Amino acid sequence: MDPGRTPGTEGEGVREQIGGEGGPDGRPRRRGQGELEAQVLAVLRQAPGPVNAGWVLDRLGGDLAYTTVMTILTRLQAKRAVTRERVGRFFEWCATSDEAGLAALRMRRVLDAESDREAVLARFVTTLSPDDEQLLRDLLGLPEDGAED
Repeated sequence: MDPGRTPGTEGEGVREQIGGEGGPDGRPRRRGQGELEAQVLAVLRQAPGPVNAGWVLDRLGGDLAYTTVMTILTRLQAKRAVTRERVGRFFEWCATSDEAGLAALRMRRVLDAESDREAVLARFVTTLSPDDEQLLRDLLGLPEDGAED
């Protein structure tokens, strides 16, 4: 058993939910940007409490290395999507955000990297569907277009 792994039941359906299978040619499928972070976060959100990286690795399955899981957990901690606490020689990890929160953090990073925030936000809003635009208005507490104040 690898250091930091906790014995217990395997997977419990997580692999099927997060798509850990290979591609049609039998080779492992390459994950999309941020996909592994979302998978690790999903596993942590299903955990019964704080868990170590070995526990996360067991539930992810596949051919991931322990160091890969640790790297992802450390990146998620830097994004404030997870917390960790030292327990003995290892850390135990806990999710503080969900997939929507992680997506919001990615959107914020993109916005922060641009010099003309107003132009980026304006262009983003013009690409929204009418339903999404209305949802955004509702979330911001704004009246509908053409409504009088």
